[in-house]
Amino acid sequence: LVGLWGTAFLFIKLTLESLPPTTLVASRLLIAACVLTVAVRLRGQHLPTSMRIWRKYLLMGFVGNALPFTLISWGQIRVDSSITGILMGVMPLVTLLLAQWFVPGERLTPRSALGFTVGFLGLLVLSGPDALLEIGGEASQLVRQAAILGGAVCHAVNSILARRLATLDALVSSATVMWAATAIMLPIACLNDQPWTLRPSAVAIVSAVWLGLGATALATIVYFVLVKSAGPTFLSLMNYVIPVVALLAGVLVLD
Repeated sequence: LVGLWGTAFLFIKLTLESLPPTTLVASRLLIAACVLTVAVRLRGQHLPTSMRIWRKYLLMGFVGNALPFTLISWGQIRVDSSITGILMGVMPLVTLLLAQWFVPGERLTPRSALGFTVGFLGLLVLSGPDALLEIGGEASQLVRQAAILGGAVCHAVNSILARRLATLDALVSSATVMWAATAIMLPIACLNDQPWTLRPSAVAIVSAVWLGLGATALATIVYFVLVKSAGPTFLSLMNYVIPVVALLAGVLVLD
């Protein structure tokens, strides 16, 4: 999961060169939804028909996919990967606090608190003092940084929601939440961007397809498996490793 989501920032950056954020998000969600639905049918399973279940997954699709994907993509237009890594590193801390109240069996201990703190300090060291000094800045930059921070908080909240609300098989849950998120983002992209008028580059198209297949479809299956088996607190630790992968991918591919 770290590999899939850690390299996603690179492909988001490549796609944003010729696609606006809302179209990028809608396209990756739609691709993932179609692929996952085919996988569900090949396994002889079906998407839920109960509106009660769909309401739960609409909430998870909005909080865990539509909103954070849009906030992070919009923020990355002006914010570099070092600051993004620092801001996304808030997610485990928020998850740890939320889990104390909303997830049975998740308890804050001095040892876990120390571990999370050391992890966050590691992010600061990785990013370097120059990145820290850039946090804030002019108003437009601050708003985009706040958007990325909001995306991190959304992911934290969604890890709690997924643990409590996801009642279906991991593959079916993944397909359902992708269609729910697509239903939210596709109309927004059509109204806001008129994507049929856009002329994306070949690199942007390939990047968007990979974001849909790998960083969204496959990653969502792994996500639901992990959140059920290991819990949201453990899952949130990946945000301390994702910046390492994102940094290496940026250095190797984008120089």
